[in-house]
Amino acid sequence: MGNFIAWDGKKGEIKWSLPEPFSVWSGALATAGDVVFYGTLEGYLKAVSSETGEELYRFKTPSGIIGNVTTYSHAGKQYVAVLSGVGGWAGIGLAAGLTNPNEGLGAVGGYAALSDYTALGGTLSVFALPD
Repeated sequence: MGNFIAWDGKKGEIKWSLPEPFSVWSGALATAGDVVFYGTLEGYLKAVSSETGEELYRFKTPSGIIGNVTTYSHAGKQYVAVLSGVGGWAGIGLAAGLTNPNEGLGAVGGYAALSDYTALGGTLSVFALPD
């Protein structure tokens, strides 16, 4: 249903594309170390190579990720953080207990399988990056 895409702005074309089972609603965080972080609706925080799209790391959070991945430093250490908690249009069926595929302007039918991969609830996951 979805793809996470790296776009070559100079050439005006797709550099690489990673298929995902659901739409990718999170923002992307690109680092100076050529790593891109993003989240998936089924709850994975992923780190991929900005050059090739090769997956470098993944972590399963308790719920889907629709927000932005962020980074900060404290006491000389860099951290990556993401808030998980599926919601919005894709999560309306889970949040409201809807079952008719046409409810939620079609979201319930389009994202019916999402409940097989994630649950409701919010969690802040924070990771210290290696030196």
